[in-house]
Amino acid sequence: MSPLRGILYKLGSVLVFIVMSGIIKATAAEVPPGEAVFFRSFFALPVIVVWLWWTHELKVGLKVADPMSHIWRGAVGTAGMACGFAALGLLPLPEVTAIGYAAPLLVVVFAAMFLGETVRLFRLGMVALGMVGVLIVLSPRLTTLDPDAVTARESLGATLTLMGAVFAALAQVFIRKMVAHERTSAIVFWFSASAAGLSLLSLPLGWVVPAPKTFGLLVLSGLLGGLGQILLTSSYRYADASLVAPFDYASMIFALLIGYFVFAEVPSRVMLFGASLVILAGVLIIWRERRLGLERARQRKAMTP
Repeated sequence: MSPLRGILYKLGSVLVFIVMSGIIKATAAEVPPGEAVFFRSFFALPVIVVWLWWTHELKVGLKVADPMSHIWRGAVGTAGMACGFAALGLLPLPEVTAIGYAAPLLVVVFAAMFLGETVRLFRLGMVALGMVGVLIVLSPRLTTLDPDAVTARESLGATLTLMGAVFAALAQVFIRKMVAHERTSAIVFWFSASAAGLSLLSLPLGWVVPAPKTFGLLVLSGLLGGLGQILLTSSYRYADASLVAPFDYASMIFALLIGYFVFAEVPSRVMLFGASLVILAGVLIIWRERRLGLERARQRKAMTP
């Protein structure tokens, strides 16, 4: 265990994924979401394969115990990615990032519904607080008080972002079940492979032949996607999940910087306030679960003869 290294890997993964999102946003006007999903997934595969070879997991890392679980995880994960990529072309990057924070909150709800996990009153309260924050971020895009201030494009973007968060949360629930019988390396590889394959179903919706610069950016998005997965996985090798999880919210800082300096996006006070509530709720849930985990560990140690 090396907590500092784990934190640095986590921050690296967050930065890489936000840069990748910025690239997808920059190409969204030219490339449809399904095609962007293909590039992001297909060109992540070489990076992941090299990583598996480097870590001597190539022979065993691609074996699966339950193929159907990978198919279902791939389907919901691909749907979430497609919704998120489509939203990036319709809304500012920080806003998409803030609404996406609904995913870990929804995981708490879905884990209780589908996995039978016990959800305490504190967590339910924080989930409610976080969802209030999400609604605050969404409110300017879905309001009926001043219809002229909201375009159909913005409303669609907000809806797609929220749908993406729902699918992402469902994917996390699938992963929680899969880790009991599947290797992490297999989950990472077969998700990219299945997403690349499923994205081909969007071909009839109109793919384009991207310009050389756009093609290069799309390939880079895939390479960064693979690198981000590796950094994320490595962070959990060196530090507890409860320690590195709060650093997910550093993505808002990176999103604000990229949005402002690259896309000239100035966040509103409403968006920042709503995002702050979501981040506060998420951090408090993580803090509470970490304390409970430490308490359970002390109890087990006290009971050990």
